[in-house]
Amino acid sequence: MLFFNLSAFYFFYFAAVGVYVIFMPKVLHDIGYNAFDIGIIFALAPLMRFATPFLFLKHIELNQTVFKSALFLSILTSSLFYFTIHNFYAFMINNAILGVCLSLILPYLDVTAIKNLGTSKYGKSRLYGSIGFMLISLILAKFLSSPEIALHYYLGANILTVIFALLLVKNDVTHVKSIEDESFSFFKYWPFWLSLFFMQMSFGGFYNFFTIYETQNGISLEMTSYLWSFGVVCEILMLYFQAPLLKNNLLNILKICVGITIFRWLLLYLYPDSLSITFFAQSLHAFSFGLYHSTVIIFLYTLYENKKLAQQFMYGVAYGLGGFIGALVAGFVYGEYLFIYSALFALISLIALFLI
Repeated sequence: MLFFNLSAFYFFYFAAVGVYVIFMPKVLHDIGYNAFDIGIIFALAPLMRFATPFLFLKHIELNQTVFKSALFLSILTSSLFYFTIHNFYAFMINNAILGVCLSLILPYLDVTAIKNLGTSKYGKSRLYGSIGFMLISLILAKFLSSPEIALHYYLGANILTVIFALLLVKNDVTHVKSIEDESFSFFKYWPFWLSLFFMQMSFGGFYNFFTIYETQNGISLEMTSYLWSFGVVCEILMLYFQAPLLKNNLLNILKICVGITIFRWLLLYLYPDSLSITFFAQSLHAFSFGLYHSTVIIFLYTLYENKKLAQQFMYGVAYGLGGFIGALVAGFVYGEYLFIYSALFALISLIALFLI
């Protein structure tokens, strides 16, 4: 039952992420937001994801009460989308509050998942998140005839996420020490945090410009969508079969994954118009995201006693600050050499791992 509830949580959580990331920008554009306004709105979530964990260093503890509050507040903010979406400032504040909620929910349950499922089953549960993300991209694309439909899907997915998260609370048997007894330091493992930051920064060009990059190099939009889906399928397969790999030295696995990522970005730079090579490069998403992400979460679990705070900072430093700056830099350097820059950022990430 625990495995089912966790898998359902990941499925609906990342289905909601899919609605937010894939379709909400189009919704805002359709109702009159300009590109600059949309950029500000969608920069808020990663920034809040980065800033929120600092509140938990000394002042707040991520316990069940805070977790449940974040769950219910996420439903409230999702419901308020209907009333705030036509006002830029109200919608901006709404998204900022939602960003705080999301920065608490996933780290809390990631720790619960590893604690109760172990490394052997974690990936098989987490892969349902990838399935949810992929399915929502295929389904909603066929039914998005008005902005309200995207809001309906987002609220529905969020409510189901909260339901399964609440079912999981009673399974959280992780021992939580008092804040005074816990210590957390970036400096003790600073090369690891530096590596995390630059690895995610290297994805800025991919997440934000891969579609534009490939279509400008002669690959059709439809085929580019297949390339995206193929990468997710490879990620799902890795998550399912990765358990034996995670029994090996985790730091070495991270080095291999980052090294493969460098190779992946170089392939996209060297052969942007080759469909077969681009498909091969997308298959490497199994390593540069699927295996890498699981290894990072489990490696962090072994490093810090304050495991939930460590997971918060992982999402904040990597997907928050790294994602935000990576997107800005990618926009600034976009062009023929986009993925050379991505490869350089990933190389810095690899070098940092050898300093641990």
